[in-house]
Amino acid sequence: MAEIAESAGVHRASIGDADRAFASAAATAALTPLADVSAPAWRALSERAIEPNAYYLPEWELAVNASARDRDGAAALTAWDGAARLTGLLPVISMWRAYKIPLPALVSADPYGTLSTPPLDRDLASEAAAGLLQQARRSGARALILRDTSLDSAAMKSFAEVLQRDGLQPIVLQSHVRACLDASRDADELLRDALGSKKLKELRRQRNRLAEHGAISFSAARGPADVAAALETFLKLEASGWKGQRGTALGQHEGDAAFIRHATAGLAKTGQCEIVTLRAGDTPVASAIVLRHQDRAFYFKLGVDERFSKFSPGVQLTLDLTRHLCVDPSIGLVDSTANPGHPMIDPIWRGRLAIGDVLIPLRRRDPVIALIHAALGLRKALRAPARHLVQLIRKHREKSS
Repeated sequence: MAEIAESAGVHRASIGDADRAFASAAATAALTPLADVSAPAWRALSERAIEPNAYYLPEWELAVNASARDRDGAAALTAWDGAARLTGLLPVISMWRAYKIPLPALVSADPYGTLSTPPLDRDLASEAAAGLLQQARRSGARALILRDTSLDSAAMKSFAEVLQRDGLQPIVLQSHVRACLDASRDADELLRDALGSKKLKELRRQRNRLAEHGAISFSAARGPADVAAALETFLKLEASGWKGQRGTALGQHEGDAAFIRHATAGLAKTGQCEIVTLRAGDTPVASAIVLRHQDRAFYFKLGVDERFSKFSPGVQLTLDLTRHLCVDPSIGLVDSTANPGHPMIDPIWRGRLAIGDVLIPLRRRDPVIALIHAALGLRKALRAPARHLVQLIRKHREKSS
C-alpha cells in the first residue's frame, strides 16, 4: 500500500516512504485489507447490490487482488449494518499508488475491467454510501476518486444524495460513453438497424469464406470444467495476436494467468462466467470471456486468430454472442466495457453508457480538493499525446480483428 499524505506535509515521497506511511494508517484499523473482507458477506452483498458490476464480485476481485500484475494489495472501505450485514464495499488504493501523486486521496482499485461502480445494498444504499465516505474520512483521506464508474447508476445517485446533505457535490473529472447492448430486443432486428443490409451481406460473405476452412460453430462454455478448457483456448488465441506481440496477453504473465484461471473458475461455479468460442471446423478462430451479474452481462476480453483476420473473426463472434444474449431472458443489458469509440463494437452495439471518473470531496470548503483536481488535470495534459498515439495504434489493430 502507498502513502496517504496529510495536506500539511505534502512532499515528494519515495515509494518506500509511501508504503510505510500507508501501512501505519492501515494499522489504526481505518482500512481493512481487501483479502480480509468476509467472502460470504461480500457474496451476500453482491446479490443485493443496487447496481450490477461483475468486476467487483468477490470471486473476481479477490483473484485480481491476489496475483494480477500491479493490482494486488488493495484495501477496502466497508459499510456494515450491525455486525453481520455488509451493506457497501469499495476496494481502494492511495492516490500515490494510482497516479504517483502524493496527495491525501483514496482511489477505487482497478478491477482488471473498466468498471468500478461499488456494490451498495439496494435496501440501504444511502446509508452504505455514507458509511463508505465516513470510513474514508477516518483514514485521513480528503477525497475519494471513483474511476470508470457508471455516472447514471443508482449507486452514483446514492453518493450524490449523501454529499448533498453534507453540503458537498461530486466533481466529474472526465466522462465518455461506451457501447452497450439492449438484450431485450430481437437480435436480428437490432443487427439490421445497427449495420444495415449492405454490411450484413458483406459479413455473410466473409462468414461463407471462413466456412471454406470448416463448418462454422459457436459454443458457450458455462460449467467449471468446460470453462477451464475454453479458457486455455482463449489464452492461446489472445497470445497469438498483437496483444501477445505487445506483451499484454493474460497468459504471458504468471500472476495474470493465475488471476484469470482462479476468477473464471470461481465464477463458473455460480453461473456468472461463460467463455464463447467460434470455430471453423476444429480450429478456434475467436474466443471471448463474458461475465454475468444479476441481469447484466459484461464483455471482458476478446482473442482472435489473426491468420483469419480477413474474415473478421472478432466481429463474427460478436454477432453470434449478440444473438446468444438476446435470447437469454435473464440478461437485459450487456456492457461492452470497451474503450470509447471502439471501432469493432461501437457500430454493432448502438446503446451507450455514460462512464467517468468522479472526485468526491470529503470535507466542506477543503482547499486540498483544488490541489487534487489541479494535479490530476496536469497529469492528464502531460499524458494526453502519448495516450492518443496508443489509442490510434490500438484502434487500428482492433479494427483489423
